[in-house]
Amino acid sequence: MSDYDSLISTVPGGIATAESVRRRIRLAIEGSPVPEDPVHSLNTLQWLLQIAPHADEALRIAALGHDIDRAAGPRRVRKADFEDFEEFKAAHAKNSAQILLELLEECGVEKAVREEVFRLVCLHETGGDERSNLLRDADSLSFFEVNLPHYFARHGMEAALERSVWGYMRLSRELQGVVKGFSYDDERLNTLVQQVVAAVEE
Repeated sequence: MSDYDSLISTVPGGIATAESVRRRIRLAIEGSPVPEDPVHSLNTLQWLLQIAPHADEALRIAALGHDIDRAAGPRRVRKADFEDFEEFKAAHAKNSAQILLELLEECGVEKAVREEVFRLVCLHETGGDERSNLLRDADSLSFFEVNLPHYFARHGMEAALERSVWGYMRLSRELQGVVKGFSYDDERLNTLVQQVVAAVEE
């Protein structure tokens, strides 16, 4: 049984529906031009289950598919189209939610779960309640664990520092301590995280 198979196993609608949801999300995200997206998808789900071991199906699906917009080809929301970063992130979240909703409808997932997944993914960048905060925190932790080295390689120190400050600030305070404990092979990333912590906590 693969990681995807074990982490989503009881989607309402039966085993066939669970397998369809899992397969469709995995295949979609594997088509993302962002190389770390498949790892980030699974890692976000793993972080969710670490901080909320009893997370239900809607939260698990939302964690796995929260960035599906980035694999949406011509439907993808592009940062260059927005002057404001927060507006870009909100548009990305809403588009991911809509794409995931359509996928779940095609897979026959029951309405209540579809609607909750849509709501959670719409809020995954900002949180706002206990459940969406869990998704936001899992996503943020995964950014620092698996995305940051790739982001740094593509965009350089200044952009990575700005993005990391934003990501660190949106984490729940207790989980900011987890980021402080991360260690990277590239010492420049360790320095970057130290700068992030200093900038936020000074």
